[in-house]
Amino acid sequence: MSLKSERRGIHVDQSELLCKKGCGYYGNPAWQGFCSKCWREEYSKARQRQIQEDWELAERLQREEEAAYASSQGAPSLTFSKFEEKKTNETKRKVQTVKKFFSPSSRAAPKKADSQEVKASSPSINRQTSLETERASKDFIDFLKIFRKPGQDILKQCRGFIESMQHKKELSIEEQSECVQDFYQNMVDRLQTHSSFKGSSERIEKLMDQIENYIMTRLYKNVFCPETTDDEKKDLAIQKRIRALHWVTLEMLCVPVNEEIPEVYELVVKAITAIIEMDSRRVPREKLTCITQCSKQIFNAIKITKNEPASADDFLPTLIYIVLKANPPRLQSNIQYITRFCNPSRLMTGEDGYYFTNLCCAVAFIEKLDAQSLNLTQEDFDRYMSGQASPKKQDSEEWSPDTCPGLKQMYKNLNLISQLNERQQKILSDAKQLEKDLIDWSEGVTRDVEDIIEKYPLEIKPRGQPVAAIDSDNVENDKLPPPIQPQLNVSPWCFYLLQLLCKLFNTTPRFKVRNEEQE
Repeated sequence: MSLKSERRGIHVDQSELLCKKGCGYYGNPAWQGFCSKCWREEYSKARQRQIQEDWELAERLQREEEAAYASSQGAPSLTFSKFEEKKTNETKRKVQTVKKFFSPSSRAAPKKADSQEVKASSPSINRQTSLETERASKDFIDFLKIFRKPGQDILKQCRGFIESMQHKKELSIEEQSECVQDFYQNMVDRLQTHSSFKGSSERIEKLMDQIENYIMTRLYKNVFCPETTDDEKKDLAIQKRIRALHWVTLEMLCVPVNEEIPEVYELVVKAITAIIEMDSRRVPREKLTCITQCSKQIFNAIKITKNEPASADDFLPTLIYIVLKANPPRLQSNIQYITRFCNPSRLMTGEDGYYFTNLCCAVAFIEKLDAQSLNLTQEDFDRYMSGQASPKKQDSEEWSPDTCPGLKQMYKNLNLISQLNERQQKILSDAKQLEKDLIDWSEGVTRDVEDIIEKYPLEIKPRGQPVAAIDSDNVENDKLPPPIQPQLNVSPWCFYLLQLLCKLFNTTPRFKVRNEEQE
């Protein structure tokens, strides 16, 4: 299916959702664009061709081996001829066994004697079943009571089929899917020819829903996301891809939904909840019901926003947006499980088939999402994917008065987180630059000191003799006059005051005081 991204939004031709063989039913990317019926026919033809080619190759190799041995040994003896005949028969028997194994008749319900033998040897009867399995069994038995004798036969057929599937765990998941689909088809054919259900398609449809519910609840643990497939790897890949696209906005996908309207916002939340609940269901029909509920919430949200019925071109972009916001757990495993084990009539026609096909298209679009699909430049797309930047959010001044307070608070918090992230990045960048500058400065100072030391080396001289007094060598020191002391001429009252102070503090002045009056 080709997905086109235009400026007005994502567009998918409705003809591309149908089976490419032109039967009028819905196709599926998992079936290479075929519907369930056409895919089984093509798969059966390819398998029969492969079996025929393998059989012819085995015969040709056997003939060449016999001819080569005969030419090298001459006429073989009687005993060896018997050995060769036995070997040839053994080879043919193996080829016929492989061919019989892949034929549709080998997948039919076991005969009565065979089923009794299976029951006697199978230890699965005694295993402890979960509460959900017990409840499904009880509901199925209660539902069949209204049909009396036909209901008992149906219960017997279903139990026999479940026992036969317990011995086919070594088969590939595709072969187990073929067994389940063949059982569905055989049951429909029997019910349509039964006198109690002949001409009542509605009763047959309800009964097939109950049969699917009973069988798949019992087989769920063995066939959902088995270890022999790469379903888990695909789940992790699409989950990582959706997580990386968390920044995608309504405007980028041209989604005609206004989340500012409280009623529309509630419908969007319900759609996200419905698609997430899909993983908690065991029966393929119940998983399809979750997809249908999600899709109906989307249509209602578009209708309220546009005040007119939603179109297919409006639905797919909105479904992509819901998947991106929900990031459903084990998305690929659930899609593969529905594709392999759901009643094919639900996937080929009706609203369930239409919504499921659109979900597969949405997942395929997300896997191939690029800058052109979102009307972005490659540079902006790469920056958003790497987390270096995020699209600008709406300012709080632009909100309408009727906008949901929770939505406004959410965008406000996102803006704050974005600003804090930018500030943190700037602080980290400045801190790294400061650290680099400090290292450079320290290295520069070290280099300068080393250069100075190298240019002017430090010389430490030995300690010399102490310096003597100037007149230490003068022997006539005693004949010198006493040192001259300073003299101070003061008035009488100052002279007496100084004497009083000297007596008070018990000291003598270091200069000579002269009384002017005595002179």
